[in-house]
Amino acid sequence: MKIGFDSEKYLEEQSRYILERINGRQCERLYLEFGGKLVQDKHAARVLPGFDENAKIKLLARMKDHAEIIIPIYAGDIIGGKTRADYGITYDLEVFRLIDTFRKYELSINSVVITRYEDSPAVRQFITKLEGRGIRTYKHYFTKGYPTDIDTIVSDEGYGANPYIEVSKPLVVVNGPGPGSGKLATCLSQLYHEHKRGVSARYAKFETFPIWNLPLKHPVNIAYEAATVDLKDVNMIDSFHLEKYGQLAVNYNRDLEMFPVVKRIIEKITGEAAEYNSPTDMGVNRVGFCITDDAACREAACQEIIRRYLMSRVDFKKGLISAESVERAKLLMDEVGKTIGDRSCVRPALEYAEKKRAMDPEQFQNIVAMAMEMPDGAMITGRSSQLMVAGAALILNAMRHLCGIPEEMLLISEDVLATLQHLKVDILKRESSTLSLEEVLSALTISAATGNPVAEIAVEKLPLLAGCKAHCTAILSDADAQIFHDLRIDTTCEPEFSTNNLYLG
Repeated sequence: MKIGFDSEKYLEEQSRYILERINGRQCERLYLEFGGKLVQDKHAARVLPGFDENAKIKLLARMKDHAEIIIPIYAGDIIGGKTRADYGITYDLEVFRLIDTFRKYELSINSVVITRYEDSPAVRQFITKLEGRGIRTYKHYFTKGYPTDIDTIVSDEGYGANPYIEVSKPLVVVNGPGPGSGKLATCLSQLYHEHKRGVSARYAKFETFPIWNLPLKHPVNIAYEAATVDLKDVNMIDSFHLEKYGQLAVNYNRDLEMFPVVKRIIEKITGEAAEYNSPTDMGVNRVGFCITDDAACREAACQEIIRRYLMSRVDFKKGLISAESVERAKLLMDEVGKTIGDRSCVRPALEYAEKKRAMDPEQFQNIVAMAMEMPDGAMITGRSSQLMVAGAALILNAMRHLCGIPEEMLLISEDVLATLQHLKVDILKRESSTLSLEEVLSALTISAATGNPVAEIAVEKLPLLAGCKAHCTAILSDADAQIFHDLRIDTTCEPEFSTNNLYLG
């Protein structure tokens, strides 16, 4: 893949720009609402080839002497058990994961704030767990008068009803487990308390997408819409910015809708005209200035738009999103003039499955096939069998290709595979003897450790698959999908289940 983004330049420029917001405007404290993924931002890495998926957490690590972290979480998300689709964990567990991540990078955790607090056993238990680990917690309540009654919002009945979060550093980063966590409300509540205390505090917002200084219909910005079809985010020209400066800038509908309210609240808190004339003014995003190859980023973004459409079909099949979201994803793919056939591994996977069915309709009636484009451009395939799932066969075939191993040479001893199947069926009493991807990789590792030099070479070459694109003719199991994710293989599927079982398989 061509590199189209300078990640090191981004880290330098972005950190300098954030600190300028504090030092250049005689600001004692900046509350920075930090949106998007802080770690493993694979969307950004896919649409901006060269972007370090952990760039944002590394950015904060560079400013760790100046920064501390507040993590808000909406009480309703704890009570309802809201789940992050990418990690498959609930928002309360995501808070724990965020804390561990911040600590790994030696960032100071100030506290966790329960926003729109409701008393419930789940919320109380969450607070107890945090406080038992030495994490301070605060309770913020629904803001009286919000969003129309500014006088009530900015009063002791509104933001004043929330306790002040004791902070000490000039940069306070507010980052939550997902959308709707209460990041903005936490920032504005703190602004109210700071100004009552005589502290000159300001607010700014960090969002990677959409990129404000790229064209509205740039594929990178359209890819953001494709990634948020379930949220119905729509990129728009920032009309406030255009009117004030005569300059085109891109933002999205929710920020544009909320800007007049946020501006009035800030003016009421500070008692002076707001320093921001547009949502774009509030942002500190410098991503657009670090693109080095626009054509490479356009092509990568188009591939991401196709990928998001394929994912939307699977999510609809699973009942996770509406048909309207799938239609929206399709329209976005059409808008950039692409079809699913433009994802190189889709057609080979479908054709391989059809070829096998034509050979023996009875034997291969329920076959699942996969195809993957290798780093050298070769297309590798694999299929399901009674021995192993399609994903496992694909990875083994990919290893043979990377190592130059002929097909007849075994990477894994037949005895090892038979023993694993014996364990599954006869000892663990599993319904199926078919080995999963994780089980086959474990067998490959065992073979490498027990004197099989070819298997040892294959294990060492597994990291070379990172960034490859793969496609499956059926929905992968959650376990296999996680292994592909961990191997950093970009995998998509057809919206078909591999079995009629509702629980097993």
